[in-house]
Amino acid sequence: MKKFQVTVNGNTYEVEVADLGGAVSAPVAAPKAAPKAAAPAAAPAPAPAAAPAAAPVAIADGETVEAPMPGKIAKIVKKVGDTVAEGDVVVILEAMKMENEITTGVAGTVKQIPVTEGQAVNPGDVLFVIG
Repeated sequence: MKKFQVTVNGNTYEVEVADLGGAVSAPVAAPKAAPKAAAPAAAPAPAPAAAPAAAPVAIADGETVEAPMPGKIAKIVKKVGDTVAEGDVVVILEAMKMENEITTGVAGTVKQIPVTEGQAVNPGDVLFVIG
């Protein structure tokens, strides 16, 4: 048995390692491939056309609420035109298998909800606008 001292995240541990007596083999070099005969070059296939980017959604003036984390829109609780009080739930965002209630920061009317149920969102994506 050999004793070693190992430090992990600032914590020092003393460990014992047993020598199992197995032979250690030297690394084996990979065999080199035989040179290939020059083949006529085929014309490269045309690159597939890129999918058109989604048109950016114009965001209405008002208090915007953005996604705090990446996730999927599980449910839209309110609809455009609904009157909301401060703290009302407008959208439920599923992230890391948890449902997060996204609430309003101000009272007003829901002016815009540029997301749909099932849509994936990233941090900073606008979820809704209160005016």
